Amino acid sequence: MRFLVRDRLLAFGDDYWIEDDHGNRVFLVDGKAIRLRDTFELKDTQGRVLIDIHQRMFALRDTMVIERDGEPLATVRRKRLSLLRNHYRVALADGHTVLDVSGKILDREFAIEYDGELLAVVSRRWLHVRETYGVDVVREDADPALLIAVTVCVIHLAEKDRED
Repeated sequence: MRFLVRDRLLAFGDDYWIEDDHGNRVFLVDGKAIRLRDTFELKDTQGRVLIDIHQRMFALRDTMVIERDGEPLATVRRKRLSLLRNHYRVALADGHTVLDVSGKILDREFAIEYDGELLAVVSRRWLHVRETYGVDVVREDADPALLIAVTVCVIHLAEKDRED
């Protein structure tokens, strides 16, 4: 499954649609600008909130939390002792599963892996539309909404890190 994201709209407080590769709207990322912490909601086409994404307030490192139905689903943060700032870890709420995100985050060229197995690839290379990147979910049994949420978190954290 491939999803298309219009990159120039990806900013805190902005709302933007994520489309499938046929141009159909699939997810709405709703940025909440009037909050104390950076907050996003991933909604379906009927406006139902599928995933809540927010910044953890009192963390030593910038951390984003992904929740589904009010329950923690994952925590996203830059990997410790990463020489490159392009490596993030996603700890799922089960306590045992860790996803690795690595590549050129700011260039929108990175991969999401679990235990060395590719789950999704984020890239601009396949697309001819300017300011757009694709999220290609490789595994059929992967949760597309979770992988989109991880992508939103990682890009947001990398852009915040660049600003600091």
